[in-house]
Amino acid sequence: MIVCKSAGEIQKMRAANALVAGVLAELAAMVQPGVTTQELDAVAERLVREGGAEPAFKGYRGYPATLCASINEQVVHGIPSSRRLLEGDIVSLDMGVKLNGFYGDSAVTVPVGPIGEGAQRLLQVTQEALECGIMQVQVGSRISIQQHVERHGFSVVREFVGHGIGAALHEEPQIANYGDPGRGPRMAEGMVLAIEPMVNMGRPAVKVLTDGWTAVTRDGSLSAHFEHTVAVTKQGPLILTVRTSPVAAS
Repeated sequence: MIVCKSAGEIQKMRAANALVAGVLAELAAMVQPGVTTQELDAVAERLVREGGAEPAFKGYRGYPATLCASINEQVVHGIPSSRRLLEGDIVSLDMGVKLNGFYGDSAVTVPVGPIGEGAQRLLQVTQEALECGIMQVQVGSRISIQQHVERHGFSVVREFVGHGIGAALHEEPQIANYGDPGRGPRMAEGMVLAIEPMVNMGRPAVKVLTDGWTAVTRDGSLSAHFEHTVAVTKQGPLILTVRTSPVAAS
């Protein structure tokens, strides 16, 4: 069942999503060669709890951390570890919180120092795909981003999709990043959606590692992931996870 939110409920969701955005800004500023993803996870959990919220991912279906940190060929759900980031890596930082009964969710892929031209292009096209999806968040419209991605020579992951969000982390409808224009759920006022394209430099196929969580590209190619939580309003898309300044600076 698709749950449309009232203006008051969307206002409550602003707080949860603003916290997510601030924490991600803080984490992105920390990304540099030598930093471990466990260190990023520890900061994420501290900032979430200091903000009066609970980590949305930790304990969800047994997931062990606050942050999903996916490096290079890791598509999504990378478990933080003692692995140190290296110059030239890219790392997807994906996290959510629960605050005052509502969830927030967002992701960004960050370069670790200078990165190659191909990786830069991958990040640019994936971010453009997210922006393309957000522009289509209009009452009566549908979301389609596959053509934009493939026009630039990349591929869209099929196994993982965006989703509704609100009093639950994952609600209906599912928002697929693939499919021809004119398909998929039609937008209605009050829907709140986590739109999250995952784009591979190579082929779209992925597999999940033996940890039961980390999804990687089957061909070992780089993957990027960007996500915003967006409300459907009569005036158009309302992005609830706009990243402005880190939590510590606010």
